[in-house]
Amino acid sequence: MQSEEYRAEEPDPGSIMRRPEGAAPDIGASMPSLARVPGRAAPIHRFPISAHAQAFRRRFYPGVTAGEWNDWKWQVRNRIRRLAELEPILDLTDDERAAIAARTGSLPIAITPYYLSLLSREDPDQPLRRTHLPVGAEFVTGPGEAPDPLGEDHDMAVPGLVHRYPDRVLFLTTGFCSTYCRYCTRSRMVGETNGEYSFSTSQWERAAQYIEAHPEIRDCLLSGGDPLSIGDDKLEWLLDRLRSIKHLQFLRIGTKIPVVMPQRITKSMTRMLARFHPLWMSIHFTHPDELTPETREACARLADAGIPLGSQTVLLKGINDSLPVMRDLMHGLLMARVKPYYLYQCDPVSGSAHFRTSVAAGLEIIRGLRGHTSGYAVPQFVIDAPGGGGKIPLLPDYLAGREGDDLLLENFEGGLYRYPDPGGTIGADRPR
Repeated sequence: MQSEEYRAEEPDPGSIMRRPEGAAPDIGASMPSLARVPGRAAPIHRFPISAHAQAFRRRFYPGVTAGEWNDWKWQVRNRIRRLAELEPILDLTDDERAAIAARTGSLPIAITPYYLSLLSREDPDQPLRRTHLPVGAEFVTGPGEAPDPLGEDHDMAVPGLVHRYPDRVLFLTTGFCSTYCRYCTRSRMVGETNGEYSFSTSQWERAAQYIEAHPEIRDCLLSGGDPLSIGDDKLEWLLDRLRSIKHLQFLRIGTKIPVVMPQRITKSMTRMLARFHPLWMSIHFTHPDELTPETREACARLADAGIPLGSQTVLLKGINDSLPVMRDLMHGLLMARVKPYYLYQCDPVSGSAHFRTSVAAGLEIIRGLRGHTSGYAVPQFVIDAPGGGGKIPLLPDYLAGREGDDLLLENFEGGLYRYPDPGGTIGADRPR
């Protein structure tokens, strides 16, 4: 099936700040204007729609034009958030149906129509479906789990600003995500939180003043929620404010928007972001099925704007914890101009036991990648230490021992090699 294409004026993005679940977003109703391209039988659209998404749109959103579908504000307005909206589209299991009905408060169900098109209608074990539909297991708190396993609230210098590492801060900009992952580390602060967490420009200013007063801070990571769910005007204001701090050298944005709502990556937004270099972006990817034409286009736009892209992937049981799946994802990321950056052991957030693998599983994946594929395709495997210990990298053990002045090393094929290391002590506890 050929994708239907149009040329459309990009909508003027409005501001989407955190709002109570159930309230209508403050989003303008303007839609792109469509125009035929002279001399062509089919119109051309600035943003691609895959054949799969076209078929999904025509089946479940028959009155929605391609221009509307490609309007990120339409995607936000029409997020699937209730059982009654989901049942006509997916064949739900009894477990899924009961969990969706019971889910209130923080971490509600929310899926953009675009991302819903990637979920299997019939198979409840499909990886993407498992990561976005709740099941009963997420209501069970296992040993060692906690609502804030990384101790971020403890390390908040001012509301919304986590200062854990000496020279960098985590800036929580919003509690809003267009689509909620069921293993979310910050599930405590998204959705209805009974006022415990709130976000505003006045809070942003207070955080900026803290950074201003601490010249040791050179690096700021914007996260949330998802910073790219904020409208261009407010996001530009925040980036301008941070860029006015002379000692702040480095800005980063952590996001899943290019994956769950790639239509948000408009050319006007990338032009705006390009004003704030050096600006880097970490994109949350889970599975190769997310590398659609739409997401590749979003990544290309960001990369063309000069923004270096890295990936962050959470290791998840039965979803991406096999070497073939992870290798395909890492290779696909490189082809999309995204450098694999972190592979996270799943955080022990409350209700996540059914997602967590053994640590050994992650090490085996790294062993299966290292040496067997490009070094650029091998992420760092890390555990974000519970209680605020920060990221701790883990590697397979390639140190075989020591013989006199020779260090004994094992390569990716299991071969033993000697490296001259006169006077060294590494490996002395493993004599051969």
